[in-house]
Amino acid sequence: MRIALDLKIDPFSRKGSYYAIIDNDNKPFGEAVNISTCLNRGRGKHLLFALKLCDTKSGKPIKASITADSSRVTLSGGGGKCELCIEPLQTLRIRSEGVGFSLQMPTDYAVLAYPQPAGRWAFSCRHPISTRYMLDPLQGQLKIDAPWNGMQCDKMLAIILPDENGTAELAVDEFLSTWVAPKRRPAFAQCLQTVESDFDKWLETIPTVPRRLEKARRHAAFVNWNSIVNPLGLFQRPAMLMSKRHMDQVWSWDNCFNAMALSYHNPALAWDQFMVMVDRQDEFGCFPDAVNNRCEHFRFSKPPVHGWAFDFARKRNPRFFTRKHLQTAYGWLSRWSNWWLEHRVWPGDSLPHYLHGNDSGWDNSTMFAKGIPLMAPDLGAILASQLNVIAKLADELGMQRAAREWAGRRDILLKALRKDLWRGDHFVAITRPAGEEVHCDSLVPNIPIMLGRLLPADIRKQVIKNLRGFITRHGLATERPDSPHYESNGYWRGPIWAPSTMLVVSGLHAAGEKKMAAQIAQRFCRTCAKSGFAENLDALTGDGLRDRSYTWTASSFMVMAHEFVE
Repeated sequence: MRIALDLKIDPFSRKGSYYAIIDNDNKPFGEAVNISTCLNRGRGKHLLFALKLCDTKSGKPIKASITADSSRVTLSGGGGKCELCIEPLQTLRIRSEGVGFSLQMPTDYAVLAYPQPAGRWAFSCRHPISTRYMLDPLQGQLKIDAPWNGMQCDKMLAIILPDENGTAELAVDEFLSTWVAPKRRPAFAQCLQTVESDFDKWLETIPTVPRRLEKARRHAAFVNWNSIVNPLGLFQRPAMLMSKRHMDQVWSWDNCFNAMALSYHNPALAWDQFMVMVDRQDEFGCFPDAVNNRCEHFRFSKPPVHGWAFDFARKRNPRFFTRKHLQTAYGWLSRWSNWWLEHRVWPGDSLPHYLHGNDSGWDNSTMFAKGIPLMAPDLGAILASQLNVIAKLADELGMQRAAREWAGRRDILLKALRKDLWRGDHFVAITRPAGEEVHCDSLVPNIPIMLGRLLPADIRKQVIKNLRGFITRHGLATERPDSPHYESNGYWRGPIWAPSTMLVVSGLHAAGEKKMAAQIAQRFCRTCAKSGFAENLDALTGDGLRDRSYTWTASSFMVMAHEFVE
């Protein structure tokens, strides 16, 4: 099955590949299709080539119309067409009929082209990407315009003109140090069939949804399939990036929502998403804030939703999660929890604190307006939920003493939430060491509803009442729409986000508020069906914002449409 794409929203790629084909955002070469890579990125510049149609004789550019689906990108113009697909995973296959095409690489830093045997040319890409590309002409004539200035090439242009049959075809292989000729599929049509078959198999693993959301389900399936990369460097296993458009790394809570969506029919890949971060857990038990194939950083952390997400995944596929899996999970969840309890609790406190909004995942939430460190109610609740999961795991594994100890720590956090942060009708946050209370209109102080029935009944009832002020016709705003600090595109100061919606909806459902949970889930899913799977969504219009093709949004849609939408 093919899914129609808009390259201004969804990058074109495929499962396993680091390539990403996007619209012409920065337009360094005028109207063109941008070929980019997520390899060695670290969120730096990533344009590799601008792809254009060109005249069969002169090689001059021809204006083209661009269409795309889940198997190919097509440029049409000048009485001909050019198609691009990815097969095998690190090879672009580009084929044209009736027209030629060109590839131009930016030359801002240390790029060079050099000839190779059999009419091939290699292009060496600039820092920070630092990759190489073998241009292998399969049909037609390859011409290179790459004048050398003694240090690098002043220009990097490849033009491929058709043969006497009007056909041109080029393979572009991405490699690091050494090119080894791959075994190529002989026909471009076979490449397309392979991609289509791979996506069809993936689609079969996606949770079912109500019929009215089926088209959105297929789109969500593509977003996630499209965002997976193969093991390489720091990635010791397949990793689902947050996006191949802009946010092309893994952050250490985003991955949990992706694991939840995968857990139904793809549990091994779900386990891998947890383990991508566990592989990088440091000696103190902390996960990196973000990781890609080349680098990681610990400047920030992310909230410990891992226990809550693991418990969800395990319940959806209990046969997969063997005793060995449970033992492994107990180990890394314990180390992660101990890091918060031992290194992020202010002297005299029971509850942990954040050192920045980025630690919470709510980067610019108004809850952080008065400063840091900040003892926050969402963190206390999320960690208490994780300790509850660890206590149950310990009990199942026959470690009754450890189970009692973890349950005791959980109870300390639950009591401290009421004693230290509950003010009768709402939660507050408290700065350290000043002890200043933070009262805000952000959704984040209501996140303790994720505890479900672990949250005391009186608090639970009031938090549910408070949540009603955040519900719009499109979902759950992250700042009350009547707040003076509300911003329609204010990142965490208004827009709807998938993780906050998932935490609230699952908590409401666990607390017995199934009607309210279904209402919020249905509005969120309906908005995604209309606007796609952006990083966040305008709470009042439903329009997609920021990175327009984001996996945790697609994953949360899958879960909520399957679990909570009636």
